[in-house]
Amino acid sequence: MAKLKSFIKIEGTLDDLTFYKGKEGYLVKTKSAISANRIKNDPAFIRTRENGAEFGHAATSGKQLRRAILNLLTDAKDDLVTPRLTQTMTRVKDADTTSPRGERNVATGLTTAAGRLTLNGFNFNVNAILSSVLLTDFTLNTATGEIDIPDFVPSQNLTSPEGATHVSLEAGFLNLDFATNVKDLQLSPIFNTPINNTLTPVVLTPAAVPAGAGNQLYFLKVAFFQEVNGIQYALNNGTYNALQLIDIL
Repeated sequence: MAKLKSFIKIEGTLDDLTFYKGKEGYLVKTKSAISANRIKNDPAFIRTRENGAEFGHAATSGKQLRRAILNLLTDAKDDLVTPRLTQTMTRVKDADTTSPRGERNVATGLTTAAGRLTLNGFNFNVNAILSSVLLTDFTLNTATGEIDIPDFVPSQNLTSPEGATHVSLEAGFLNLDFATNVKDLQLSPIFNTPINNTLTPVVLTPAAVPAGAGNQLYFLKVAFFQEVNGIQYALNNGTYNALQLIDIL
């Protein structure tokens, strides 16, 4: 795959070249000389089939996670979150050291410390990394999903985008079984406060402990708003909102 650098923008197929528009601009790739039927059935391509199956599984696992937290994710993601999460899930899958090639999977990978470490700390918006947005410590109670920020002073402990007058914080507690896709997301009430110099302790307690036998995942979201005539409006459609997976068990 290569980028097309020309003032003429082409989409379609010309001889052995396919031109198309992707998120990174206009791209071009050559047609494969190997038929799909041969890749599917020829024993010489067994490694290719195994790799393809595992890549597809990693992509599906990323989709499972994104859909499970859609209520948090909608306004706190970047344009490349899907391929970034697929890449991360591929590394989680690689932590599965018991399944045969072609069948390694995320659910088994997450039973290992290495697999959980790979996914832990994932930021869903690279334009707003949580550690760069929230400049203070917080504690997490993994039994309840409660997040505490006792010494929160908004104007001092936030990197606020220009025009922001208010900030909202929200905690998410998810139980997700990647093998069965059974999921339960519990959210805390949204804590909204002006961005000022007032000491404002924050306690974010999810409504309940989510049910399920899968992994427990914990999220913290920071979202910015601008108040005009008493009404708060999302700032730049969430461009500066941060959402991070802060722990996984």
